[in-house]
Amino acid sequence: MIELRSDTFTLPTPSMIRAMAEAPLGDDVYGEDPTANRLEELAAITLGKEAACFMPSGTMANLTSIMAHAPRGSKVLVGNEADIYIYEAGGASVCGGIVYEPIPTQADGRLLISDLERGFPDDPDDPQFAVPALICLENTHNRCGGAILPQDYLREVREFADTRGIPVHMDGARIFNAAVGAGTPVAEIAQYADSVQFCLSKGLSAPIGSMVVGSAAFIATVRRLRKMLGGGMRQVGVVAAAGILAIDEAAGLAEDHRRARLLAEGMSRLEGIEVALAEVQTNIVMFRVTDPRFTWKTFAAIAHEEGLAVAELGHGRLRAVLHRGLDDTDITKALDIIERILRSS
Repeated sequence: MIELRSDTFTLPTPSMIRAMAEAPLGDDVYGEDPTANRLEELAAITLGKEAACFMPSGTMANLTSIMAHAPRGSKVLVGNEADIYIYEAGGASVCGGIVYEPIPTQADGRLLISDLERGFPDDPDDPQFAVPALICLENTHNRCGGAILPQDYLREVREFADTRGIPVHMDGARIFNAAVGAGTPVAEIAQYADSVQFCLSKGLSAPIGSMVVGSAAFIATVRRLRKMLGGGMRQVGVVAAAGILAIDEAAGLAEDHRRARLLAEGMSRLEGIEVALAEVQTNIVMFRVTDPRFTWKTFAAIAHEEGLAVAELGHGRLRAVLHRGLDDTDITKALDIIERILRSS
């Protein structure tokens, strides 16, 4: 099976498996797992923040970050196409008593300053309105095809948030893809956010985990929230060891981006497929099946039977995600399968 549904299907590399087997361990809830401590130090330094906390998942990483920033009864401004809003089970409302206010998402993943401005009530003292306590951005933006938020835009949001006196959290699940794709050190992207979460278990290929980075005081709060939510892990260095290598080897994401471009270019030449080449910036290719004989669902089902797995991602679109588990031969085979389906009578 050529697995293009997600980069979460990556497997740890042989070097990660060796590191996991040999990692020195301790009790991380006591702060005594040396490998987890090393990973957290590396993550903080790499993103230019004071401290970091290892999390079981990106969902918990975003949830604890939102709860650490926003008090109960406040609201968070978040894109209406954001993973936090769509895929993370409303955790901030359920667990934190925090209201989500969905902001229109532009095709390139931006939330316009004018739309963010409208999220603030005219009278912040009126008790019937929840007051914004946090802005959330997503970079790269999943449902916008892996779009990279421009640095000038991030600076603009930072300045707006400062004038309003609220922090910015970045869901940077694929922030290393953003850094590689833009040719920008990841710390330069992270500098515009008070906190960032990023996934180790997507394109970075570690088997488990995400990181939250921010100030030392913020991370202390996040760590307590992690414990409250059941995320305190003991000898977690077993998986943290893979996370260290994942960060060290992030430059390899460039190959995923190159293969995404190859796939998109090949698909663009097929009648019955619509793909916007200009929107392919990182490792995600969004496409539509325009051949009237197929719906996205029937096309995906036939492709799966033929040995190609793709996923639906809303609005009738399909998604193909490139990752370390694939090579150029897989791209050729995937294009052959798609072309064969389209030529079928």
